[in-house]
Amino acid sequence: MGKSLNQIAQQLKDNDKKVQLIYAFNGNGKTRLSRELKLLVAPKDNIETDETGLASKKIIYYNAFTEDLFYWDNDLENDVDLKLKIHPNSFTEWVLKEQGQDQNVISHFQNYTDRTLTPKFNSDFSEVTFSYERGNEEPSSNIKISKGEESSFVWSVFYSLLKQVIDVLNIAEPSERETDKLNYLEYVFIDDPVTSLDDNHLIQLAVDLSHLIKKSDSGLKFVITTHNPIFYNVLYNEINKKTCYMLDRQEDGTFKLEEKPGDSNKSFSYHLHLKKTIEEAIETNQVQKYHFTLLRNLYEKTASFLGFPYWSDLLPDNKQTYYNRIIQFTSHSTLANESAAEPSPQEKQTVRLLFDHLINNYSFWKEA
Repeated sequence: MGKSLNQIAQQLKDNDKKVQLIYAFNGNGKTRLSRELKLLVAPKDNIETDETGLASKKIIYYNAFTEDLFYWDNDLENDVDLKLKIHPNSFTEWVLKEQGQDQNVISHFQNYTDRTLTPKFNSDFSEVTFSYERGNEEPSSNIKISKGEESSFVWSVFYSLLKQVIDVLNIAEPSERETDKLNYLEYVFIDDPVTSLDDNHLIQLAVDLSHLIKKSDSGLKFVITTHNPIFYNVLYNEINKKTCYMLDRQEDGTFKLEEKPGDSNKSFSYHLHLKKTIEEAIETNQVQKYHFTLLRNLYEKTASFLGFPYWSDLLPDNKQTYYNRIIQFTSHSTLANESAAEPSPQEKQTVRLLFDHLINNYSFWKEA
């Protein structure tokens, strides 16, 4: 039986491990889980919780709400004075104004994007402009960066905050710390900071975060969620003292947090989750168009593991027909009505046929 996100959050809160690492597909409740944990750790009716500053916060988090603190002024009238504005908040004020971390934010941002892409803060740190500065070339000023670059910028601000937090809290005696604003902090929740990053920068971010977490020895606890298997892999291999989970949303709207022990994490082959999802859809006659995409994904991962050069090599006889007319066409359809339409009985039967073929012929383990 599934649980509510509040119950899942309580399960995380009751765990005493330094790091809890959670894998979940998009749309399975990761961001809402961060809010539920925040409400458990620091209830709104707790008079000690100061929502306007850092002084009594017990949890800080990076998620979609963090990115909402930053918004574009696109200068719609003239289209020349483009700037990223920052809603007033205790985090950026502490990092940028009080701690003077703006140059470190810029450095982190350029590490994850482009060395020549340069942010410039205004005097009160309420907005940022961006330009390309390529040596002797004329700078390209006031440009609008991509959504992926914007996410990297927001992460760079949070990363600078997190680095300062760990440095401060690592001083065991509170009276000797440079500030008392972090003394109540217990949790850091990080939800998918890798949106739109290429694999190289994604891995770099994961390694940087891992090293920072390993440096922390104050008792601070970390909950990290992601939908990206590479990011998960790097964190799993880099961090000790962790518990690993798969978060899954059930058909009835409840959730399941399943612990992933030992070897099931080493390559994080979430093909077993794909297998289970397709299997349940077939058994309940709930196959939809997107199950063809999941099926192709399962074929690709199995082919990669077994060393086949092409995933289509695993298809049954008449491979070209299945490849061209079924898998590839359905997975990459750009027609909205085709994506939304209920699969025909013949299409549902094709999913069953290809699924059974893969499971029966390529050594998937089966319960006796």
